[in-house]
Amino acid sequence: MGLSHQSMVNAHPRIQLKAVCDTSGYVLDVLSKYTGVTTYSDFKKMLDEVPLDCLFVATPSKSHTEIVELALERGLHVFCEKPFGLDPETGFRLADIAERKKLVNQVGYHYRFVGAFQEAKRLLDLKLIGELHHVRIEAYGPVVLRPKGSTWRAQKSEGGGCLFDYACHAIDLTNYLIGPPVAVSGTVLNSVFSSDVDDEIYSTLQFGERLFGQLATNWSDESYRKMSVRLNFWGTGGRINVDRQEIQIYLRNVPQTAEGFTKGWNVRYTTELTRPVWFYVRGEEYSAQIDHFVQCIETGATPLSTFRSASDTVLIAAMLRQDAEKPRTAIARRAAGVAAGREAAAQARPKSFVRSLLDRF
Repeated sequence: MGLSHQSMVNAHPRIQLKAVCDTSGYVLDVLSKYTGVTTYSDFKKMLDEVPLDCLFVATPSKSHTEIVELALERGLHVFCEKPFGLDPETGFRLADIAERKKLVNQVGYHYRFVGAFQEAKRLLDLKLIGELHHVRIEAYGPVVLRPKGSTWRAQKSEGGGCLFDYACHAIDLTNYLIGPPVAVSGTVLNSVFSSDVDDEIYSTLQFGERLFGQLATNWSDESYRKMSVRLNFWGTGGRINVDRQEIQIYLRNVPQTAEGFTKGWNVRYTTELTRPVWFYVRGEEYSAQIDHFVQCIETGATPLSTFRSASDTVLIAAMLRQDAEKPRTAIARRAAGVAAGREAAAQARPKSFVRSLLDRF
């Protein structure tokens, strides 16, 4: 992601890339040779020596806090890759600092900038399908398909596993579209190939008194060529299915305020919902989020994804992990009941003649 951001920032018409810091000497040599940008291996030295207005942070998750906090202390606007951190309390503390200093702060949840998801947000806000009663959130992809060595993604303390790398995308998108859940239950964090982190997450989410949903994420699913996020919403007036490619809307009846829709299925493709960008890398949404960050610096507007909203996402992830670590009391009671039943049955059996004799001594 660091190289992707470098290419987009370097091509942006209204900002100038001044310096790059990385731990890889090879990367720094290539950038210095072919782009001429000033390079550093120490981010503190870079901040001391180079006058900057903003900073893009695309490092492993564990290092976000130290870098972001130092940048905020220097009065820099900050764009940080997701997840914002691994601890919600730290995230909220950094959000407080950024807001107090009136610094633009944004986290790279790029799905918020996909045309189909933005259209879903608009239609859900309009209550096109009535009152919601169920949502299904899914994210699958082929990241971990065999046991791996000790990389930062494979360590709970460094990257956070599928929960923070994949599920956080789905959770943040849900928070953006309908708001965060108020409770989670029945969470399963399962390791398929990894030894220290989870590879799949399943949970039940509660958003309100009558709105529930299911979360399913798995980064060990090789049936997908790349990461795929899909959300399904059921309402009293219809249904919405949405992913990066399209949004499908089923309407039982067409509200008077819904121009351009018909009863039954309606489809809008992301190509017709996406605005062109100045430079394409990975997808228009990646460039769009950087341009949004720049516009917010210029205008003082609040970004679509902030340190605070990203910390809400980390908080939900922490709730999922805490819920998954709870003992399954119903299962424990059932197991205890089975054991007690077996013991009672054993005691109730008539004793053999030999056993009766032995019990006398």
